[in-house]
Amino acid sequence: MSLPTVLHVNNQSAITIARNPEFHERTKHIDVHYHYIHQVIDDGMLYLEYAPTQEQVADVLTKGLPPASHIKFMTAMGVQWLA
Repeated sequence: MSLPTVLHVNNQSAITIARNPEFHERTKHIDVHYHYIHQVIDDGMLYLEYAPTQEQVADVLTKGLPPASHIKFMTAMGVQWLA
């Protein structure tokens, strides 16, 4: 059996809901996708791991960041640029 794919998530509530097999009144609006993700986690194919917002390297691709964060994340992705 192969190791599960690790998905880094910065929302602890989303992690809790995905791992919790009980249906909650507050989550009844969540679509069928939730049930699929829950099954994939139960089957050991996916593992959700908390990653604080300050460590979300992909943020450099989706939002404007302060220069220090931009450089930190670009470097973490291995992107080089000429100054």
